[in-house]
Amino acid sequence: MNRLGTATLALMAATGGASAASAVNLDKEPRTIVVTEGGTRSEITIGAGESIQFCPSGCFVTMPNGDRAALTEADVLEISDGGGRVR
Repeated sequence: MNRLGTATLALMAATGGASAASAVNLDKEPRTIVVTEGGTRSEITIGAGESIQFCPSGCFVTMPNGDRAALTEADVLEISDGGGRVR
């Protein structure tokens, strides 16, 4: 994972109850999403079976298969078979 993604995740973990979008990787291998938030683009790798929180202010996400979606802090991105679905 790149340093910006790692720093973002660490900051979010430290702030605790902040609301943020989340993603869960249901695949058996790591998947990478590209997140654009506030004009800053970063890649986040999500391990197999891992769940993360990211994107506290809304963002755009490019999923592993190239599909794109706009997320709000209430959305959950489920990654399965290399694609994603927003719930």
